[in-house]
Amino acid sequence: MDSVTDTGPAEVYERAFVPALFAQWGPILAEAAGVVPGARVLDVGCGTGAATTAAARSAQPGGRVIGLDPNADMLAVARRKPGIEWVEGRAETLPFPDASFDSVMSQFAIMFFDDRVAALREMARVLAPGGRMAVAVCGALEASPGYRVLAALLDRLFGRDVGDAFREPFVLGSREALQALAAGAELPRATVTERVGSVRFDSIADLVATERACVWTLGGLLDDDQFARLRDAAENELRPFAQDDRIAFDMPALILTAHL
Repeated sequence: MDSVTDTGPAEVYERAFVPALFAQWGPILAEAAGVVPGARVLDVGCGTGAATTAAARSAQPGGRVIGLDPNADMLAVARRKPGIEWVEGRAETLPFPDASFDSVMSQFAIMFFDDRVAALREMARVLAPGGRMAVAVCGALEASPGYRVLAALLDRLFGRDVGDAFREPFVLGSREALQALAAGAELPRATVTERVGSVRFDSIADLVATERACVWTLGGLLDDDQFARLRDAAENELRPFAQDDRIAFDMPALILTAHL
């Protein structure tokens, strides 16, 4: 089995996705959420803790940081990181009293919540007066050239259903979509800003193998023969983004902030 995918999804996320994509956003999101030394911070949909650890650094000395996620396997990996409280729970029913946190943040998770508006309302509920919320989502697929090419390749090889499964993380990638959610949740002083980050994998093969292992998109959709076809085709289609055997391209994010 491919070295990228020979462990569980949580390990793949931590070992492959975090360094390639997610680690860069933690400090940006912590700043957007107004995390300062001594702050009480909640990271909703924390996964293995990429953003939570950045918030914990910003909250020291004296801060209290909690990471919450519904996935026990993700939390098992997250619990290797000391100095943070890890809680299993759902964004739509946060297990905390009103006004418990100075900063609430969520990084690339709300796209997968069952009820996005309810989750935003819950984040606002647990935010203390004067606090700040920051929620990051993937920007438009069209603005992420490597992923745009990969989505089109999946359409061509396996049909639109598979391509659309890959597109799922990008469904909130417009200002209008986020503003509509904020309005539905009645968030005060909500704004949406765009920041441009990057995707960087050691090789095209690593990128494709990692995406295949992602349970939120392609996980379980491709058999071994289909994966081999995708990997071979991607070597040609993604070659314009190769740099010294690595692959890199821009990926913007939208950050929704609200202030109480």
